[in-house]
Amino acid sequence: MRKLLSLTLMALAGSSMFAGGYRVAIQGQKQLAMGHTGVAVVNSAEVAFFNPAGMAYLDKKFNVSIGANGLFAKTKFQNSQYNWEATTENFGTPFSVYATYRLTDWLTAGLAVYTPYGSAVEWDKGWEGSHLVNNIDLKAIFVQPTVSVRLGEHFSVGGGPIYATGSVEFNRNLQYQGGVLQNSNVTLDAKGINAWGYNIGMMVNPCKSVRLGMNYRSEITMEARGGEATYSDVPDYAQALLQDTQFDADLPLPAELTTGLSVQLTDKWLVAFDYNYTMWNAYKSLDIAFANGSSSSNPRNYKNSSTYRVGTQYKANDKFTFRAGYYFDESPVQDGYFAPETPRNDSNAFTGGLTYQLSDKLGIDASFLYIHFDEIDNSYNHSTDPITGQANPDFGGTYKSVVFSPGIGITYGF
Repeated sequence: MRKLLSLTLMALAGSSMFAGGYRVAIQGQKQLAMGHTGVAVVNSAEVAFFNPAGMAYLDKKFNVSIGANGLFAKTKFQNSQYNWEATTENFGTPFSVYATYRLTDWLTAGLAVYTPYGSAVEWDKGWEGSHLVNNIDLKAIFVQPTVSVRLGEHFSVGGGPIYATGSVEFNRNLQYQGGVLQNSNVTLDAKGINAWGYNIGMMVNPCKSVRLGMNYRSEITMEARGGEATYSDVPDYAQALLQDTQFDADLPLPAELTTGLSVQLTDKWLVAFDYNYTMWNAYKSLDIAFANGSSSSNPRNYKNSSTYRVGTQYKANDKFTFRAGYYFDESPVQDGYFAPETPRNDSNAFTGGLTYQLSDKLGIDASFLYIHFDEIDNSYNHSTDPITGQANPDFGGTYKSVVFSPGIGITYGF
């Protein structure tokens, strides 16, 4: 009984620790302003992320782009049947740093540092879904050295390894409301989670005004080893059963393929289209192994999803360039697996921004992003009571989410 209770409690505590590998699509000020298009756009060092093959076509020998955003997210939850209401308002600071240097006429090297995954959610204290999540803070940083090889005037390839490092802290109550351990909670903390992947791309310029691009980013498995599970507010009779321990867990960050094209309609006006396919089906379950020899498998069953992007850039004069864009992002979460640590659904995103060129070498970039998630009435149906071992009632309701993110950066080159 002791082993079963300990196993069940810890398995529940870890079932949603990584927040579904929440994707943060903010990897550059210029490209974000253009609807996050970029696989076939060459206008700054940001191309090191969107398609490293394009580094070979940058006009200047040395290029650097640095930017950061403030990300403001708000989600409201309501269950009208039981008159439940809760809110989470959170703030994040995704950033990016890109640099490229042309070594020869045909070879360019680059470095990209960016934050593609992360999640910060903190629900109202004591809310009805506390047995699923109270708060979570997930961070991941990618470091990507790349090279780009130009094979003639019309074709180039590029790529390189990706080093990923991250951390996660997660807290939840141990039991569904009304249980004997209702106020007992656990915090999972794992730092120094490291992994490797790779990125490869190609770019074709069939004519002067058209570019075609394709980029593939591999799946990366984040391996948490020796994470700490710490229990709080445990009653005296259960303390022997709920002792602090360690855990191991693996999370796949999915592979993704992006294709697209850009068209230079006039000397001043550029349009771009991207299609992104993310292979979320790699995230079938979060499997956890504990130091006491127990293990747990927690289903997620994500599905592959697509994102459709369109953007435009207009160079008004030597000082000002304006940008705008839109994208539609499909959610990978299936019915019955809608957990409140990543309360996201299909979304429509609207973007815009501009560059003010201080000189031929230095420009200031600004962007904004507004995301409206479709209102959804859904539930999570896979939690279990730690005492009886029986399934908890399905937990669900209506979720409404919005995100607003202003950003600023600089572009420099010579």
